[in-house]
Amino acid sequence: MNADFLSPVKDSVVAHLASQQDKSLGNFIRFHTEEGGLPDLGNVEIAIFGVQEDRNSQDNFGCGEDLHFIRKKLYQLFPGNWHTAIADLGNVKKGNTVSDTYFAVKEIVTTLLKQNVIPIIIGGGQDITYVNYRAYDSLEQTVNITTVDSRFDLGNLEDELTSQSYLSKIIMQEPSNLFNYCNVGYQTYFNSQEEINLLDNLFFDAYRLGNSKELESVEPAFRNSDIVSIDIGAIRQSEAPANNNASPNGFFGEEICAIARYAGISDKVSSFGIYEYNSKHDKNHQTAHLIAQMIWYFIEGVNFRVNDYPFSGKENYQKFTVLLEDDDPLTFYKSNKSGRWWIEINILSNNKYKRHALVPCTYKDYTEATKQVIPEKWYKAMKKMV
Repeated sequence: MNADFLSPVKDSVVAHLASQQDKSLGNFIRFHTEEGGLPDLGNVEIAIFGVQEDRNSQDNFGCGEDLHFIRKKLYQLFPGNWHTAIADLGNVKKGNTVSDTYFAVKEIVTTLLKQNVIPIIIGGGQDITYVNYRAYDSLEQTVNITTVDSRFDLGNLEDELTSQSYLSKIIMQEPSNLFNYCNVGYQTYFNSQEEINLLDNLFFDAYRLGNSKELESVEPAFRNSDIVSIDIGAIRQSEAPANNNASPNGFFGEEICAIARYAGISDKVSSFGIYEYNSKHDKNHQTAHLIAQMIWYFIEGVNFRVNDYPFSGKENYQKFTVLLEDDDPLTFYKSNKSGRWWIEINILSNNKYKRHALVPCTYKDYTEATKQVIPEKWYKAMKKMV
């Protein structure tokens, strides 16, 4: 880890811990400090770092500042019955150019991924999602991304990389390592019909806000993701005002915390980011407190991972075969550990999409299949593999 990319956690955050109870979360964190330098990452499973970069955040200048407010709220919370070692690496400094910042973020995420450490990224614009994605180039595997956002942020390929155009870069720029993209919580009036149709034609997944509030139906999206990116603007303004693009509609606080826990409990999610926090629009640090609770729930989820994907052994699963009238049978698996469901895509063993051959689904998908209704997620996954 290159310490030159990172500034230490503010002394005020560390000093704040002295006024907290001994069992509060901050007393179990390994901090990057001015005096002690970067912490030892041995046995660390989660590393938190901020990004002080706002130059490509559309209409939300200032979203890389004051991340210490989030830290203070987070570290005064009490941990659950956790076993996970956590480090706080401080903040990525704003580079001389935006590209300098992007380079630093990519290098840090790449290093963490190679050490099997889950990065939690806070602050900065959502364009950092693209940089996070590019860090997976070194793993030489296709990845799935799920964003929680009221907008798709497609933009045009010709546009420069911004918080509202990063998705087109992920989809189109080489090397293309994207297998599936999923949006949770989009609001139709913020997205053109052409964009909605494009995602459908690419066999990607998108859940409108109203449908996303049926939280159990979107859980498989997070179970199927490598990268989860949350725009704080997806939360209604009354719950999280610290975003210049906030809207009256969106998720409630308890809903976004449940989503963060779904992301954490997924065996597949290996990086998690919360973006577009702008403290100058916050009220009584309300949004900072909500983000702290989102991070808490994500960490809680990580601690309750049951490691039932990928298969540790098929003897730990119940297999269900559904016979279809006009097609090949569909095979479902149910985990004995968690009760979660998957549907299998029958592909050759040497296919480059082998790691995507089991598609997370719900019990409802299984019951619909028994009525001869093929789950849409199976259909879309198959179309991307042929």
